[in-house]
Amino acid sequence: MQHLSILPILLPLITGALLLLPPLSKNIKRQRIATLLSMFAQVVVGFALVTHVQTEGVTQYILGDWRPPFGIVLVADSMSTVMVAVTNFLAFGALCYATGSYDRAGGYFYPLFMFQVMGINGAFLTGDAFNLFVFFEILLIASYALLVHGGGKQKTQATVHYVILNLAGSSVFLFGLGILYGTLGTLNIADMAQKVSELDGSVVILTKIGALMLLVVFGMKSAMLPLHFWLPKTYSSASAPVAAIFAVMTKVGIYSILRIHGVVFGDEAGELAHIAQSWLWPLALMTIVVGTIGVLASPSLKLVTANLVVLSAGTLLVCAALQNEAATSAALYYMIHSTLVAGGMFLLADLIGRQRGKAEDRFVMAKAMDNPVFLAIFFSIAAVAVIGMPPFSGFIGKIMILQSVQSATEQMWVWPIVLLSSLGSLIALSRAGTTLFWRYSTTNKQSNEDSQPIHLGEWLGIVLLLSASPILALFAGPLTELTNEAAAYLFNPSLSVDALLTAPLSKGGF
Repeated sequence: MQHLSILPILLPLITGALLLLPPLSKNIKRQRIATLLSMFAQVVVGFALVTHVQTEGVTQYILGDWRPPFGIVLVADSMSTVMVAVTNFLAFGALCYATGSYDRAGGYFYPLFMFQVMGINGAFLTGDAFNLFVFFEILLIASYALLVHGGGKQKTQATVHYVILNLAGSSVFLFGLGILYGTLGTLNIADMAQKVSELDGSVVILTKIGALMLLVVFGMKSAMLPLHFWLPKTYSSASAPVAAIFAVMTKVGIYSILRIHGVVFGDEAGELAHIAQSWLWPLALMTIVVGTIGVLASPSLKLVTANLVVLSAGTLLVCAALQNEAATSAALYYMIHSTLVAGGMFLLADLIGRQRGKAEDRFVMAKAMDNPVFLAIFFSIAAVAVIGMPPFSGFIGKIMILQSVQSATEQMWVWPIVLLSSLGSLIALSRAGTTLFWRYSTTNKQSNEDSQPIHLGEWLGIVLLLSASPILALFAGPLTELTNEAAAYLFNPSLSVDALLTAPLSKGGF
């Protein structure tokens, strides 16, 4: 179990490399089998890592046995391992769906997908800010290619905007890290948290600039207003399995805010304590408002889902702005819920669009679907979960968020906006459901030869991701205990800072 912490990075890396070599590179069936087996193994490793952290405690993996803060360190704690497990489960569902047809739309789909998973897992597990940048670049480079996979004018146009914006963001990220390294002399997150309170004079101002530059980058990755404009078009243009795995990418930005600005610039940071909070508050609330407007104005189910990702990002940013254990615990639970449901909705929107002919997933009258019962059941599950109605996980997540708001002033702002956003989602999804499933033409019937049967992999991908919401609600008790533990760890400097620098728990073998 010593090397368990690095397996979520090594497994997709090795799998992606092998898929580029004969005999796998030229045979799509072999690639499909090898990737699904590897991804299933990664799902098992993800859940095993969560269990290991619960029984054995937080684990550091020290590559090359270079002791913190000098070497590359991976930190497996409750929050990072839960997000790794969610990422791997989401990726497995998306890959199952891709076996229907999307893996044959162009070359190198599976290797790129593996490198994407590797970058996301690495970003969650790293204990070093510079390696966070490295893993960001890995996942972004893979995402550039995945966006244009299969070709098409719309995909290419969306990718150009996405690439240019992220290249600019990467430059800002690197400048911010350079400033912080110059003032703190380290980029190990635990070591940064220990040294930031010792700063004084002009060095404090420089450090603040570096920290706010990182906030800009993380805000762009998490789709925080006004840096959210790239997301709806990009996500709705991507192929369904790619859009599904992209559902977790905004969570990487929010996770980074919680990890960097929550730990390094938290309560113990002296003059720099909570420097992001005054910016996060208005921008998070406005992101919810803009996301809700986008959901109501969207003309298709894919755009509705993409704007729901923006809305959920704003909700999670509110939790980051609250800066307390209850809000962080609620954020982690809501992150799990929103990631899996959004991923499932992207897959569902694609399948609905294919069965409606030329109308696709737009909210216009079209021919009747071939499998309306199956699609309607899972659309209803997704809608109820997104809106935040009982008995699914969205209801529990929003209740946790509302309960974490402590002061009357905060309640006056957060409660109405969050509840009105749920009302907006209810209106938009009610309109979508009635149009897609009830308004259809009876004169435009297709023959059996033109029908669109659901591939087994497509069926499995949708069932896996959207069934997660009732399961998350069913096991809400043990899951909230896990999220509470993760939040307590993050807010306890003796565990999240001091222990990582003085008592490494696992030596790496590389």
